[in-house]
Amino acid sequence: MATRPDIAAETGSRFLISDLCKMLESYLDEDQVQDVYRAYLFGAEAHEGQRRVSGEPYIYHPIAAARILAELRLDHKTIVAAILHDVIEDTPTAKEQIADSFGTEVAELVDGVSKLTQIEFETQAEAQAENFRKMILAMVRDIRVILVKLADRLHNMRTLGVMPPDKRRRIARETLDIYAPIANRLGINALRVELEDLGFAALYPLRYKVLEKAVLASRGHRKEVLNKIEAAIKRRVGQEELQGRILSREKHLYSLYKKIRDKTLSFEETYDVYAFRIVVDEIDTCYRALGIMHNLFKPVPGKFKDYIAIPKANGYQSLHSILFGPYGVPIEVQIRTEEMDKIAESGVAAHWVYKGSEENIDQMNAGAREWLRELLEMQTHAGDSLEFLENVKLDLFPDAVYVFTPAGEIMKLQHGATVIDFAYAVHTDVGNTCIASRVDRQLVPLRTVLRNGQTVEIVTAVGAHPSPAWLSFVVSAKARSNIRHYQKNLKREEAVELGRRMLERALGVFETSADKVPGKRVRALLDEYHLKTEEDLLVEIGLGRRSSVLVAQALSPSGYGGSDAENNGTAMQPLVIKGSEGMVTRFSKCCRPIPGDPVVGVITGGRGMMIHTQACRNIADDKYPAENCIDVQWEPGLDEEFPVEISVIVEEHRGVLARVATIIGDTDSNIENVGIEERDGLTNNLLFRLTVHNRQHLARVMRRVRSLPSVIKISRTKG
Repeated sequence: MATRPDIAAETGSRFLISDLCKMLESYLDEDQVQDVYRAYLFGAEAHEGQRRVSGEPYIYHPIAAARILAELRLDHKTIVAAILHDVIEDTPTAKEQIADSFGTEVAELVDGVSKLTQIEFETQAEAQAENFRKMILAMVRDIRVILVKLADRLHNMRTLGVMPPDKRRRIARETLDIYAPIANRLGINALRVELEDLGFAALYPLRYKVLEKAVLASRGHRKEVLNKIEAAIKRRVGQEELQGRILSREKHLYSLYKKIRDKTLSFEETYDVYAFRIVVDEIDTCYRALGIMHNLFKPVPGKFKDYIAIPKANGYQSLHSILFGPYGVPIEVQIRTEEMDKIAESGVAAHWVYKGSEENIDQMNAGAREWLRELLEMQTHAGDSLEFLENVKLDLFPDAVYVFTPAGEIMKLQHGATVIDFAYAVHTDVGNTCIASRVDRQLVPLRTVLRNGQTVEIVTAVGAHPSPAWLSFVVSAKARSNIRHYQKNLKREEAVELGRRMLERALGVFETSADKVPGKRVRALLDEYHLKTEEDLLVEIGLGRRSSVLVAQALSPSGYGGSDAENNGTAMQPLVIKGSEGMVTRFSKCCRPIPGDPVVGVITGGRGMMIHTQACRNIADDKYPAENCIDVQWEPGLDEEFPVEISVIVEEHRGVLARVATIIGDTDSNIENVGIEERDGLTNNLLFRLTVHNRQHLARVMRRVRSLPSVIKISRTKG
């Protein structure tokens, strides 16, 4: 169980550099221990005169962080970085000074943990997100960055009691939301458990005390039962001549709290599970031990998990089984090898060859490497640091679902993962071009939530692309970030195309075109607008942030010393719209324009162009400035479908809705939505949203519907 914050604050400062060096001598070479002592002298001088909130000299904190890493038996460069981890951030010491004294590798580790103090952020959330992003990128290069940060955070949590309540709660929430889950994702159970309990104690002190008191009250009775069950297990294991360690264990408080909260259980229901761990020498022996336990106590159906054959995402391996124990109580048994037990406690830290090792990230397990690769991909696709932090938080809770590819390969997905999440887990291109899926050979919707053991096949198509609607049901950070990235790129491409057409249209007034404008003039205008490329200028025009007329005027012959083309009386030609422009050209829902309607385009800053009918009340009421409205016209011969709304007032009698809907369907129109408004008990107003090709098509639909005897009135509803 985790040390209480107040107790840790009293004892933490007593651990000195001599104690650390003595601990390091047990597994490091003498010259490496000397490097650590030299780092202590360097750090003590840099932090001279600085004190923590508790009043103790600041250097005690980095020594304590280094001790945490020494307990994990990490290499000497990581220990040196832990002692120096605050000197760049909190003292005038430069990164180059650390590199000169201790090497580039240590300097990069220290810099990776240091916050961005030289940049001012608008909000605390933005600062937190950007600093987290910086640390994650450094962690991708060297996993030891996060190990130093976790040690730093753990000691800060042990001494959190001296902080003001609001800051204490903020740090505790950040620990539970980010750092404890990272420790779990990397399999470092020893750090995760203590971070969770300390965070729980700081964030919910009353709940912590109540639960702690209940555990202490129940412990006496449990001890007697535990001893009897443990004796029975040891006796049976001895009879089978099996070599191994048998340990009873107790759930830590935060784990108990989460189970009570998430599963709405009472304390007695949660705590009344007796847990044992059996640690043996080989994998084969694990399965033999499982058979012995199932023979000794009957297994609970559906409560067996084989994490040896299918490890968890963080590399954890063990056999888990719930048994019907004596005295009517359930027993949870975990069976693993010594190596698995070490990895379960230390995670990636267990993968260092300690004595004289210069090994780095290549020695961590494959699951952690894959996670780091996904983090790097998410960072590349994230729009800003806040979005990246949101994606990482989503990715930090990977309760696994195991499904199969058609070739029989096992895929691990997050709990609640859908077909789209699976497609992106296979490959980004598969997700981007997914159009359908078969689960266990049956066609299913793309939003289908997957279950353990299903076989999933993805159907793709060249030219297909992600739908924004997918964001409403995907759960994995990889899927979410890739969909958003595609949408942003698509919007930019569409904005460039619209901006080019609008600029060419405006330049036509001056009897010139974009390819005739001198490059120097274009460059001067880009500098004036603080833009880098011509494409950026077109995006600004397409999204409505810059007026195409003003840009054309600046680029026109009169704008750079030529003749004044405005005096030629050249009229600006209407902008031709095709109906399929995409995200930056949209059709207003207030009036729902269709081909054949006189229309006008309205430029809205940052969102592109909205198409309205000229009769729309939003245009007639002068809601938009005149300079934001541009003439547009439909491209002849369009074959797209456009939504439109009609109102049909009918006599109230059975079957009238079905007859009207049938007529609409017979006219090659698709009904998207139907609403019914009761009027006076004798008539109803049927509201249809349907798709048509143009005004002529709509007129044909309305004539057919009007011919029905039950129809009193039919009209198109517009803004």
